[in-house]
Order: sequence, then C-alpha cells, then structure tokens
Amino acid sequence: MIARIFFTTLACCLLATFCSVAKTLELKFNKDGKFKIVQFTDVHCKYGNFASDIAIERINQVLDEERPDLVVFTGDIIYAAPADKGMIQILQLVANRKLPFIVTFGNHDDEFGMNRHQLYELVRTISGNLFTDQTTADNPDVALHIKSSNSKQDAAVIYCMDSRTYSTLKDVKGYGWFSFDQIEWYRKQSASYTATNNETPLPALAFFHIPLPEFNLAATDENAVMIGTRMEQACAPVVNTGMFAAMKECGDVMGVFVGHDHDNDYAVMWQNILLGYGRYTGGDTVYNNLSNGARVIVLNEGERTFSSWIRLNDGVVNNITYPDSFVRAKH
Repeated sequence: MIARIFFTTLACCLLATFCSVAKTLELKFNKDGKFKIVQFTDVHCKYGNFASDIAIERINQVLDEERPDLVVFTGDIIYAAPADKGMIQILQLVANRKLPFIVTFGNHDDEFGMNRHQLYELVRTISGNLFTDQTTADNPDVALHIKSSNSKQDAAVIYCMDSRTYSTLKDVKGYGWFSFDQIEWYRKQSASYTATNNETPLPALAFFHIPLPEFNLAATDENAVMIGTRMEQACAPVVNTGMFAAMKECGDVMGVFVGHDHDNDYAVMWQNILLGYGRYTGGDTVYNNLSNGARVIVLNEGERTFSSWIRLNDGVVNNITYPDSFVRAKH
C-alpha cells in the first residue's frame, strides 16, 4: 500500500511538472524579428513497425536542421495500436529537444484504442505541449499568441483547430466539417486580438488536418497561382459551414495549412489567403508518392508576410514568400 501511494504521488508530481513546463513556454519573435514553425503531418506511425522508422528519422533530421520555435502536428500521427506508445514515441522526439509543440488531431488518430478525450489527456502529459487547462475533446481549439521580440505585446496569432473526422449525417458522405460553435470561437478570438491591437488584425496562421472546400475551388481556378505538387483532389467536406468566409471577414489569417492528402504539398492563393499543405511526414505505412518531409514557415515580425519551404532528406524545395510569390505580374 505504501509503495502504491508513493508511485501514485510520484506520477501526479511528474504530471504537474510537465504541465507547468508547458505553461512557462513563451512563444516570442527572436531578436531578428523571425519566428520559425515546423509542420509535421500524417506521420501515420505504427509503433514497432520498421516502416515507420523513416518517419522518425525525418522528424529528427528536420528538427536538428531547422531548430524551430514551434512544432505543429496536423493530424494522423498514429495509425496502429498501441495508440499511447505510438503517440508518445513521436511527440517525445520534440519533447527531448525541449521545444514547444501543439497537436491537431486527424480523422485516424482515435481509431486505434484511444478516443479523443483520452488522446488529449495523453498529450497533456508530454513536456512542451501547449494545450491549456481548457483544451479537451469537447473544447479542442487553441489560439497561440506570439509575443513581440522586445515587449510583452502580442505580435501574431496561431490558430490550431480540430477539423473533426467524418460526416455525422446519414445522407451526407465523406469527411466532417467545422461546427458553427468552432467558427464562433474563432471569430471571438480574432475580435479579441484585434481589439487589443488598436482595432488592427494581428497577422495570423491557421493549422488543422482536413482541407477546407475552398482548396478545390482555388486549385481548379486557372487564374490562381499554385506552387508545389498536386497529385490528388483535396478530400474536403462537401458541407461548407463558412470557416473561410469567417477568416476573410475577420481579416487576420494570412495562410491556412493542412494535411490529410498525402500526395499534395502545394500552396495556392485564394482571395488573398494562402491555402497550403504540409509535406507528408510518414513512412510506407499508407499510400504516398512523395518522399517524406515537413513544411517550414517563418513569420516576419510587424509584417503581414512570411516565407515557407519544404524540407526533405536531401535539401529544400518549393521556396515561397507570401504574398509576393503568388501575385501575377500585370500585363
């Protein structure tokens, strides 16, 4: 009994320590006015399966070469049981480097023995996670504010949202969509940041797993500028609840970055918001025709601009700058 009490107490102390570490991590532009984000997506880890080794290798390589200020996982981290061991194995690669990270789940993460409630609690125990005390499966969306390099003032915002899994309506097939409550949450967050910034929207990015329906509109527009690889149609929900329209009206989001479609890594401008994919990070555990890697994004303090590229095993591709790379020359 004494031993059981001791280990229970120790576990609680460790959990409290992990959570306190996460709370003390401050996101801040560096002295050069830069803030670097690495996006890993669709790791599709099968714990103990050698086919996942290349994903682990790539994550380690990208983290060592890019040394980001923030790591964002945009869903489908695991693809086999045991879910807890797979999730911990991947996220610990970031935690070992004492880097802050955030997770947005995909449509597969909760299919291998752990539901979303359990997954949120598991991630919360890993050092460096940026979940708040309120972040749960019922309240999954997080707004991360990046401080100015020389003050405590907010200078940029990162919205990380749960794009859900599959349609819950019997007569509607395919993937899920943002609820009206989530859109209202985003609107309130954006309005609050704008109000405290003298009614000027802060530069912002949004990350989630499933692409918006607007990805297909943009990709099929002959006048839209696209940079990168498009080998499949965006597997977006057929129901459009208006998240993109909300972002346009709020005026803060410069770019949206997703995963889900393994054979896409393109970025395309649509109504002055960049719609982009990360690069598939996983191994040969699911379909993929692109070598695995990650997307890197660098925000510029005090500007509505950012640069981005895809980091691969043998270098980088698809160097872009928002908005300049997507502005057509006038004839």
